Amino acid sequence: MSLPHIEINGIAASPQAMLAVTGGYGHFTTMQVRDGAVVGLSLHLQRLADSTQRLFGSELDLAQLRAWLLQALRNADAMRAASVRVVIHASRFDRERPENAVPVDVMIAVSAAIERKTAALRVQLRRYERELPQIKHLATFGLLWQRREARIAGYDDALFAMQDGRICEGSVWNVGFWDGARVIWPDAPMLDGISQQVLKIGLARNGVETRTRILRRDQLTELRAAFACNANGVAVPIVGIDDVGFGAAPELIDELLRGYHGVEPEPI
Repeated sequence: MSLPHIEINGIAASPQAMLAVTGGYGHFTTMQVRDGAVVGLSLHLQRLADSTQRLFGSELDLAQLRAWLLQALRNADAMRAASVRVVIHASRFDRERPENAVPVDVMIAVSAAIERKTAALRVQLRRYERELPQIKHLATFGLLWQRREARIAGYDDALFAMQDGRICEGSVWNVGFWDGARVIWPDAPMLDGISQQVLKIGLARNGVETRTRILRRDQLTELRAAFACNANGVAVPIVGIDDVGFGAAPELIDELLRGYHGVEPEPI
């Protein structure tokens, strides 16, 4: 079967069913499947369940979701390797009465496996805060606009700072730093990405010291290295933020990858 392959509630997606996904209200997660397993699968499922309760006031049937996920992968003949996006939306969501709890719909889109990014980034620090940053929601206009503006300015991507100057997250990725002795995570409202969560687990198991602290632009010169992490690249070097340069720090990237790959994939 050709990719991408899309099913909604276990049924091949029709144009009418797809219309409900374009309403802009919902949330999603993206996972990489290899040999029928996913690194951090339980974290993905917990994210989906928590966000469903927050946005729709309803329970997400995780057993049914896993069954639909397996079915979609098998129907797409993609159990060996695939990139999968799970989108939770609600065709019965009432815009006039958004406070009402509603049952949700599950869209599963199976695409070809990605080649994880490794090329170093130069990013522009931009003032921007996502709504409900703790949730991976469908409202992506603002962050993509910021990314576009950064690229027009000659950078690879955008790193966000809140209105009070606290550095929080990248456009579609988390950011981490290295001070020469420990990994530093920003202390600010953000999406705690699955790759970031897996990295934290792996680094802790390997005895790598980590710390969370408030970071602002004028403190960047105190740090030796920076990296981006998401499903498309779990340890991508950042060699510049505005005019502040960082070393590529291959030893840090190796340590991050060792921590990430030390976490066992979970069978679907």
